[in-house]
Amino acid sequence: MPLHVPPAPAPALRSVLVALGSPTAVREARTPALRSATGPLTPELPLPVHVLDRIVPGSRPPRTRLTGWRFLIRSGDRAVAAAETTLTPDGWTFSHFFEGPYIASTEHALRQAEAMKTHFQPRLLSIPELYMLALWLHGDCEADPADSMPAPTDLLVPLAPAPPGIAAHRPRRVADLLPVMTLRLTPPLLTTRV
Repeated sequence: MPLHVPPAPAPALRSVLVALGSPTAVREARTPALRSATGPLTPELPLPVHVLDRIVPGSRPPRTRLTGWRFLIRSGDRAVAAAETTLTPDGWTFSHFFEGPYIASTEHALRQAEAMKTHFQPRLLSIPELYMLALWLHGDCEADPADSMPAPTDLLVPLAPAPPGIAAHRPRRVADLLPVMTLRLTPPLLTTRV
């Protein structure tokens, strides 16, 4: 198995299990799929969620920070929603349930990564400046999941929907995709005519 999914912090998993066990939390979730699911709901595939701090052209490598853990919520044989946890001063706590296109897209990207021959530690990378989410395939499988430095040789798999000009589900090295993302954020140079 080429993917080495890191274990989520125990309090993060417990907080999701408590939320799933709470009829109030599930009923009040804005996820119709959770409310209508039959049978048990189980959290699976915990992925650390990192946010890419501002993209700066050229000068420094990208920096990220761990903001949470995301669990796919399975009902039967498919993921119907996701649960996210966040770190507070009191530790890891449940944040919210959600559904949408990133659920199926994450599953698709994980299947793609499983088919590769290289071993990776999967993570999620949010790029707020581009409204983009990517599966981050970190090359060091033994790394601390909170480690926040993408290596140039790590792979990013943009999830659908991806921003214009960036192909969804096309794995690219960080060193190759970062310039494309930087270009998307750099305003065009204005020339002045005399």
